[in-house]
Amino acid sequence: MDTAVTDPVVGVVLEGRYRLEERLARGGMSTVYAATDLRLNKTVAVKVMAEHLAHDPTFVDRFTREARAAAMLSHPNVVGVSDQGSDQGLVFLVMELVRGRTLRDLLTARGRLTVAEAFAVLEPTLAGLTAAHRAGIVHRDIKPENVLIGIDGVVKVADFGLARAVVGTGQTSQTGGVLIGTVAYLSPEQLERGRADARSDIYAAGIVLYEMLTGHPPYGGDTPLAVAYQHVHHDVPAPSDEVPGLPWQVDELVARTTRRDPSGRPLDAGAFLAELGHVRRDLGIEPVPVPTGRSSAGPQTLRPTNRPTRPRHPSDPGTAVMGAQRVGRTSMLPGMGPGPTMNVNGRKPALDRPRPGVPQHIRRRRARFAIAVVLLLVVTIGAIGWWLGSGRWTQVPELVGQDQAAAIDLLQEAGLDPDCCEKVWSEEFPAGAVMSTEPAGGGEAIRGTDIRLVVSQGPERFTVPADLVHQPVDDVVTFLQEQRSALQVATAEEYDDDVAKGLVVRFDPPAGTELKRDQVVTVVVSRGHAPVDVPDVTGQSPEQAKVNLEALGFTVKRGEDGRSAAVDKGEVMAVSPGPDDGPAPFGSEVTVTVSAGVPLVIVPDVTGMKEDEATAALQAAGLTVDATKFFGNKVRQQQPAAGESVEQGTSVKILVAF
Repeated sequence: MDTAVTDPVVGVVLEGRYRLEERLARGGMSTVYAATDLRLNKTVAVKVMAEHLAHDPTFVDRFTREARAAAMLSHPNVVGVSDQGSDQGLVFLVMELVRGRTLRDLLTARGRLTVAEAFAVLEPTLAGLTAAHRAGIVHRDIKPENVLIGIDGVVKVADFGLARAVVGTGQTSQTGGVLIGTVAYLSPEQLERGRADARSDIYAAGIVLYEMLTGHPPYGGDTPLAVAYQHVHHDVPAPSDEVPGLPWQVDELVARTTRRDPSGRPLDAGAFLAELGHVRRDLGIEPVPVPTGRSSAGPQTLRPTNRPTRPRHPSDPGTAVMGAQRVGRTSMLPGMGPGPTMNVNGRKPALDRPRPGVPQHIRRRRARFAIAVVLLLVVTIGAIGWWLGSGRWTQVPELVGQDQAAAIDLLQEAGLDPDCCEKVWSEEFPAGAVMSTEPAGGGEAIRGTDIRLVVSQGPERFTVPADLVHQPVDDVVTFLQEQRSALQVATAEEYDDDVAKGLVVRFDPPAGTELKRDQVVTVVVSRGHAPVDVPDVTGQSPEQAKVNLEALGFTVKRGEDGRSAAVDKGEVMAVSPGPDDGPAPFGSEVTVTVSAGVPLVIVPDVTGMKEDEATAALQAAGLTVDATKFFGNKVRQQQPAAGESVEQGTSVKILVAF
């Protein structure tokens, strides 16, 4: 069916760059499309989150964080992540497009793999996981669906930390803020406590190894709860119980990696990969190409089948070769006659004398074999004695100052188990460096002993968020006391023309500065606009004076008019507070007084006075004198009359006579 018709998303261009061309796969949580990067003109894979999850802010936020974490990984066995975004209501992730099939597809087609083929798939898978674990990223959902096998045989791990939500049967939901994946591959600690670390990925990888060898996971059930119960309460069975003839070393590897107690598993994928290499060398398994859909096994290897597993006939070549590697088993290869431990015509031949008719070279061969057995017993007994004596002891390496990853490698090389890691702050050691070990380096410990590592987190530093500036001081102080309790908080005030009173102007040291524990951070609070000097507006019109004062932030009030000999009528003669009163608060009220003219004076009574006396009295009152004389020297009349109010400078007429 044409996906362009059935899927409305096909053809959509996201962020003007990624055109969705073809739907490749669909799940309950997301759908994967082949897309064209229009900017770089190349084909990519775009995973689009399911619509019902795209409206969950918590899930989208986790999707974004995990996408950024996966994008930090750069490894040939990890699917590359190049972009992430949201457009047209679609939350998406842009990844490298791997042409091929998943391990699930391969197992569906093949049923199970040979040991060599299983190792060929698992080794690059663990290499990709090692890069993630060393970067501090836990996958949490290792399963065949997330192991991609390219048509060129390159194995890549996909979906780091992304597939965690409920997606139908076989998966669990979010519990207590923890998202966990497919029940068939979940570790007991994930199921019981919702906790996951690198050792949880090791458990899942061990389950995948079991499934590759047997064709199915170790546990099945009608409900996810039934499967989860078996993970928590039962040990994973040996793969050879399903596929007789598998080497006991492979059984032990599966058992070690799927222990219910996380402390009993390899520390991380790197340790698992090292153990896998040891098993490969012990068994002498030569590398084979990664199966891409057609078996590359030779005639002497275990052939996969889609049918239920069963004990194989001794004439099966694969069973014979693999069975010969198990301790305590013998098998008959095609074309061989019955051996000395087989029944011949219902009778068991004697072992203490040569059979009649047996050729001499066969008797010599058996003698050499007996000698080899005796020598092997001697070596074994000596090795046991050495082990019980000094062999089980190893020296604890000096690790102080070493990088965490290097310290783990050194401990594993010494046969010790890293108990990693207690993280503490340090002003002396850089982040990631080992500060101390328990027991200390230089001494001896029994192989397999847990060595506790104390690792530096670097210097302890705190920062004040820059977005607290311009916030109310009470809210800021409360935040610092609750969220930055390691700092000492003080306050100070200063005028600020741009920040309202009561809001935070700045911090000292500035926001974003790395601060030590108990360091004092001062919250500088605005006292509002600084006081403003009142300008001299006398002699200006009331309108102009108001404009000038309001421009400085004052509110202007006009008082009662006054009189002034120095200021013309209609102009401002006074302002209160005035220029000589000092700065006034920003926004305060200023009163202006407008001149109504010159001052008024009372005309004195000068009648009866001599002319010169009257003239002096009138001039002293601010008046001018206009005298009319007849014979005589006394003032007989005056105009305006005595007691009248007149403007200063008014002319008073006097009549001088006898």
